[in-house]
Amino acid sequence: MTRKIVRTDLAPAPVGPYNQAIAASGQMIFVAGQIPLDPNSSTIVGEDVSQQTTQVMANLKAILEAAGATFSDIVKTTVFLANMNDFAAMNTVYSQYFDESSAPARACVEVSRLPKDVLVEIECIAVI
Repeated sequence: MTRKIVRTDLAPAPVGPYNQAIAASGQMIFVAGQIPLDPNSSTIVGEDVSQQTTQVMANLKAILEAAGATFSDIVKTTVFLANMNDFAAMNTVYSQYFDESSAPARACVEVSRLPKDVLVEIECIAVI
């Protein structure tokens, strides 16, 4: 198995001992959980879950593109919400990136706290 680190300046730099993504055997891409950080200023974008989800999806897109993938290559996402009452608003934004035929499998869970006290974090796995 080959393992390649995927990095881009168009998404936030890791804030710990992890990488933005790992491409395994040139086909599978494991993208680390993304929060709504602006890649240039490292500040949180958005006051509500809709705005924050939009930034998270932009960060995911940048990392996927750096790995040679797109949203249509995603096979699994995990969504972490600080409050499950935000599910509908998050889902409205999330659904703009996938249609019924290309939507990946997904899990969505409420957690007690997210990094930097953001409202949403999303990770994904893609296959190219």
